[in-house]
Amino acid sequence: MPRIRLPRRLEHGEEASLVEHLDELRSRLFIIIGAVTIGTVVGFVIHSRLIHWLMLTLPKDRQHEKLTTLSPLENFTTVLWISIYFGVAIALPIVLWQVWAYFIPAVNRDKTKLIKWLALLAAVLAMSGVAFGYFIVLPHALRFLTDFDSHQFNNILQAKPFLGFCVHVLLAMLVVFELPVFMVALTRLGIMTTDRLRKNRRMGYFACGVVGMAVAPSVDPVTTILQAVPLFVLFELSIVLCAVLDRRATRLNPAFDT
Repeated sequence: MPRIRLPRRLEHGEEASLVEHLDELRSRLFIIIGAVTIGTVVGFVIHSRLIHWLMLTLPKDRQHEKLTTLSPLENFTTVLWISIYFGVAIALPIVLWQVWAYFIPAVNRDKTKLIKWLALLAAVLAMSGVAFGYFIVLPHALRFLTDFDSHQFNNILQAKPFLGFCVHVLLAMLVVFELPVFMVALTRLGIMTTDRLRKNRRMGYFACGVVGMAVAPSVDPVTTILQAVPLFVLFELSIVLCAVLDRRATRLNPAFDT
């Protein structure tokens, strides 16, 4: 039986031929596809629990209801894409590691440690964003939307729109909570400075508002506000974090100028 050989990670500055690069890229793509496929299969096996967890965000008086489907295919296709989303989410650490391992030879060693810390911060913020979306945004947004003008409308929960809304909220919160990583990366790469961020707070708040509305899966005020407010808080925390990193860089390298 042939042994599975994992692709070797090249070191910084190590030279390799085009064929070797393509062979490494192919191997890493196979690993990514395999990880997503396995995650999708696991998601398909536990899809009942996944849907149940999302339905727990509904108001208490509606959690006993079954989701409605309107076509013979909707049951299967809804379960399939929920499983795919789960598979991608579970495989994301492997995907990011494979991408990182492929591009690390082009990264200066001085930046490698910073990127590792940013990757750790991104993972923590991603989990925090999903948790905030699940426990805070979804319950309040769904209560507002399902109760809105309920004396005139009979709100039947259709499977794909409801689950799609839940998934989009969680993804939006994941993206929103990555703002500090994005801003730290900009300052560390010299594209933006901490002083400029401080001086252009109004423009930053405006950008946060636009992003908050853009990533919101709904135009209702509850969902939009609950997704926009963390952006403003994270924007201020990002400025503080950038300032701390600037002081640390200055202490380690007096020639560093922010």
